[in-house]
Parts: sequence; C-alpha cells; structure tokens
Amino acid sequence: MKVTIAEKCGFCKGVNVAIELARKTLSKGKKVYSLGPIIHNADVVTELLKAGLVTVSSVDEVASGTVLIRSHGATLEQFRQIEEKGLEIVDATCVLVKRVQKLCHTLSAEGYKIVIIGDETHPEVKAIVGFGEDVVVIGSKKDLCRLGEHGKLGVISQTTQSPGHFAEMVGEIIKRGFSELKVVNTLCREAIRRQDSAVKLCKEVDIMFVLGGLHSANTRKLAELCKKHNNQTFHLQNWHELDKTVLRGRSCAGVTAGASTPEWVINDFVEKLRAY
Repeated sequence: MKVTIAEKCGFCKGVNVAIELARKTLSKGKKVYSLGPIIHNADVVTELLKAGLVTVSSVDEVASGTVLIRSHGATLEQFRQIEEKGLEIVDATCVLVKRVQKLCHTLSAEGYKIVIIGDETHPEVKAIVGFGEDVVVIGSKKDLCRLGEHGKLGVISQTTQSPGHFAEMVGEIIKRGFSELKVVNTLCREAIRRQDSAVKLCKEVDIMFVLGGLHSANTRKLAELCKKHNNQTFHLQNWHELDKTVLRGRSCAGVTAGASTPEWVINDFVEKLRAY
C-alpha cells in the first residue's frame, strides 16, 4: 500500500519542552509528580511512569517533592497551593498557553467578562478559567445563552481550536450587540498548519489515519476536519487499534498525527501499513 505522511504532524515544540523537562527533572533522582497527565498520549505517559513520574489529580495528593505543571498549565489557585505546601515547581506549561492565561488575567483586571471559545472540560481551558474573575466558556452556538447582558466582552480561544470555528463563534457573539468587544487571536499557528496539512492530504487518499490520544483535543480536531473531507478517516492511538478490514480495496493511505504523538508511534504505524 502506498502511504503518505502529512507534511506537518507529530510532536510540537511545547510538548517536546514538557517531556524534556520531565526527563531532566527525573534524572536528578527526585520524586516528581505531574499534576494531571503531562500530555494526552498514553504511550508517553506510560514511558515516563516507568521512569518515575507519578500522575496525580490534585495538589492534596502530594506531601513532598517536585510538582511538574503539565503542558496544558494549571490554575493560579493550584500554583498557590503548591507554594503554600513548600513544594518545588517545574513549570512545563506551553508558552502559548501561558500567553492565553496572562491575557485572561489582564482582560479580567480591566473589567472585561472573559469569553473562551473552546471545550470547557479540557485541562487547558480549565487552567485558563482559573486566571480570570468572570469567565464563561463557549463551545458551540447552544452555549451563547451563557453570555448574559454584560457590556464588555474579552474574547480569547483555546489554542487548538480551528480558525473556522473561532471565526464562526466570534461572528455569533458580534450579532448579540455588546457595547464593547475585544477579540484576541490566541490560536496556535502550528496547530493551524497541521490542520491545513492534514486536510490537504486527506483529499488525495483513499483512507486517512489520524494518530494520537483519544483525549487529545488537537488530535480530535484533526480527525474531525479530515472526516468532513474524507469519510474514510480513522482516529487511532497506534497500530494495535487498527481494524485491518478497513484496508480492503484501498491502495493509498494518508497518515497524520496530533501534537502529542511520538515519532516512534508514527513510524511504527507507517512501516506496518506499507508492509500490509
């Protein structure tokens, strides 16, 4: 089978930095706790677990040692809790997520009601919410009722949202006639490049595979966009999840991967697919 890999896919800079920080901290022999999975990829989390990284869901679970702030970030309250307990902090928050957190804090201090375009259940969004006073998350048109009658809105976005969705939601908000609207584009350019690359490729192949964690927002977005243009799109974590029957009658396949998918997972999948 002919297999083509998307021009842009796999680890992004933010994920690389987080993993390297984790490995560097672990190499010092310290007891290290990650506040939530360091990235949304089970293979990487398992690898780091074997190296000694313990994943916890709350600061209350850590009595001593080092707390690693994952790439998705943490709330101001969580930072305060860590400092109050005298724990060491290693901050692996993606620099782009840091920027959104600071914007949320600044706009909130300026009297804006903060509107985040994104998924309210995602850890990145939860962390951003914790940097503002009056914050609402809008995932789709049905959530617009949450805006209320506030006159000043500061609109930002989860970094991995698509430009199309962000623009659509901003357009819907504008229709509601608020007295002042400040919109800041906080989308990740690297994520946009990956989305464009994936969509371009999926139009050229019989079947499209999107590799990455099922809980990874940017990977799910890739799969969602590809599915719109090629209904033979499959979101898998790795080769073991592939149902081989979907390959029948297919001669060319496309492969892309989320920002938290390691290169070895991509290479293993492509190698076995080509040999199938």
